[in-house]
Amino acid sequence: MSELLTSPAQALGGARFDGLVCVEEAPLQGMITLRGDFASPGFANVVSSAAATDMPGQREVRGTQDKALMWMSPDELALLCPYAEAAPMAAKLADMLAGSHALVANVSDARAHFLLKGPGLRDVIAKLAPVDMAPGAMPPGTLRRTRFAQVAAGIWMQDDATAQIFCFRSVAQYMFDLLSTAAAPESAVGHF
Repeated sequence: MSELLTSPAQALGGARFDGLVCVEEAPLQGMITLRGDFASPGFANVVSSAAATDMPGQREVRGTQDKALMWMSPDELALLCPYAEAAPMAAKLADMLAGSHALVANVSDARAHFLLKGPGLRDVIAKLAPVDMAPGAMPPGTLRRTRFAQVAAGIWMQDDATAQIFCFRSVAQYMFDLLSTAAAPESAVGHF
């Protein structure tokens, strides 16, 4: 019989690789998917208030790693928050948006998050994802949804030397291995 986990745990136990960039599994991260009509004042006000920031524009992220609102598509946002706050915040948002055309889902346990840190992160990401990683095309505060090899993922450029990558938890090991291979010291490209 399998043992049940009594407390949440990172998918890879905090895995880390140091190479062209540092690739590390981020600490547990709360993540709430929100779908609705961005033009609706009720939806926008509730979501902005919960995130303590303005609504993001297309492909933008507003906030900090502790609490951020991410544009995912024309009718979808992701709210990042501390892990322990995600379930109560999702319940509160669902109550506040009840009766309106909206969806709220706590997806914290379905996602794995990785931090890439270092000046070579644009080259590392460009090896794996079909995204223009030029500084003018992907400035800090920008988010892109894309694929890393066979894995659907998102990239948040937090600053010029830090990016947060998120994917489904079920492919966390594969993503970590991809990122680590692309960050191997002998694989430097030096394009960006």
